[in-house]
Amino acid sequence: MTAAAIYARFSSDLQRDRSIEDQVALCQAHAARLGLAVVATYDDRARSGASLFGRDGLMALMDAAKAGAFKAVIVEALDRLSRDQEDLAGIYKRLSFAGVEILAVHDGRADQVQVGIRGLVGALYLQDLAHKVRRGMAGVVRDGRHAGGKAYGYRPTPGRPGEWEIVAEEAAIVRRIFAEYAAGETPRDIARGLNRDNIPPPRGRAWLASAINGNAARGSGFIHNEIYVGRLVWNRLRMIKDPDTGKRVSRANPESEWQRADAPHLAIIDADLWAAAQRRLAGRKTMPRREARRPRRLLSGLLRCGCCGGGMSIKDSKGRRPRVTCTRAKEGSGCKSTTSYPIEDIERTVLAGLKRNLGSTAAIACYIRAYNAERQRLAADVINRRDRLETALKRVDARMNRLEDQYLDGLMDKARFAEKYAAAKQELAEIKDAIAASAERPNVVTLHPAAVEKYLDDVNNLETVLAADFIHRQDQSAGQAVRALIESVIISQKQPDGSYEIELKGKLASLIGGNPYPQARLKWGGWVVAEEGFEPPTQGL
Repeated sequence: MTAAAIYARFSSDLQRDRSIEDQVALCQAHAARLGLAVVATYDDRARSGASLFGRDGLMALMDAAKAGAFKAVIVEALDRLSRDQEDLAGIYKRLSFAGVEILAVHDGRADQVQVGIRGLVGALYLQDLAHKVRRGMAGVVRDGRHAGGKAYGYRPTPGRPGEWEIVAEEAAIVRRIFAEYAAGETPRDIARGLNRDNIPPPRGRAWLASAINGNAARGSGFIHNEIYVGRLVWNRLRMIKDPDTGKRVSRANPESEWQRADAPHLAIIDADLWAAAQRRLAGRKTMPRREARRPRRLLSGLLRCGCCGGGMSIKDSKGRRPRVTCTRAKEGSGCKSTTSYPIEDIERTVLAGLKRNLGSTAAIACYIRAYNAERQRLAADVINRRDRLETALKRVDARMNRLEDQYLDGLMDKARFAEKYAAAKQELAEIKDAIAASAERPNVVTLHPAAVEKYLDDVNNLETVLAADFIHRQDQSAGQAVRALIESVIISQKQPDGSYEIELKGKLASLIGGNPYPQARLKWGGWVVAEEGFEPPTQGL
């Protein structure tokens, strides 16, 4: 008897788990009618057919099919395998290549036409379902009920879907946040005060300024959330499934598509307090924006606190050397490390080790090898391009000769010959122009000693080059090349002797040896990609 496997799936936790058993029983009966021997059963419970991601049962089935464990797959219907056109066609293609048939109880033996039609029907079903769900959610909002999600200060009412009630303890915190913000407190100061008073945050371990500020385009954050003044806002975001990862990602909708509905029973603050907070928020929006996101220093965004693992930021920079400290500690978010470190010393420690190792004999040898390899590659590209052009020239010339022969033999009328011959003649002229414009076959020249000296000069002047990048705000190509080698720089607290440790994670750690600055000790360990070795220097270094 021919071996067969059964696959079953249901898509939602709201459906009965019994659906799997019902599908398997139906497929077993179908296998018995066809005289097939069921050797394996695969299933995916509460998994959408819109994507292959997370479908462990289907992946196991595909692996077994590739290994030749069976010759047929039985399903209730093709939409159990997938409702996505691309995925269903891919499953069919791979199973067919493995010599495995798809047999659907309700659709019969699958073929290309059926797979195409079922894939289209499944995609249309998903699209129609999404429209109906959104229509239903819009109706929920019009009724003054919440369409989903969570908001600090509220909890769902048991037995009454979509209806929320106010949590008195949390509502008091909401009023405090708005009152302090309207009075001129910064979001960071508000968060610090909430953490100091040991008030539990909505999520995570501590209050952060971003929870209060939020995002204006998305309407997130306390200050932007209109529910606190008794107004429901829906359709600020739409969710799209990433075809490469299967994960749902959010996209902000334009405000013109937002839907609002009054819900006075959910108001926590009055209209006057809301208006005061919005006036201050509007004033902040009119402030000149900082320069677009470009790192202000070599290690901006790469520094990490050795105590809590959080980011580090400038503590002060006026009238003294700039120093960095743990951002969480600065915001009162739970980190106990209050030590600050001179950022210039940290940068010099990293750069000093980089300079010393880039100027080593091994680094220079690697530079020469990389340079010569690149020259050879470029030369090969030129040669290959010229060879391709010359081959194309011969092919077009041969085609023109065939056209002449066909015309002279009476196999082609004059008008058609003139049209085709003119097109071939034009193509021939273009190829000849390209050959003439191309360089002659290049000679592969090895690196001149003067270039090595230039490289060493660039290494010795590394601080100057980087200063031009980050102080004078030039194109930052050199600095970005250094930053690309770094995963993170972890700064540990000062030791009793006043020193502190710097732990580099990333490819740069494999380039730097000892530390010439005794105040900052380099510590090796963690994720150091030493096996990748030295990378060729980037232009500007």
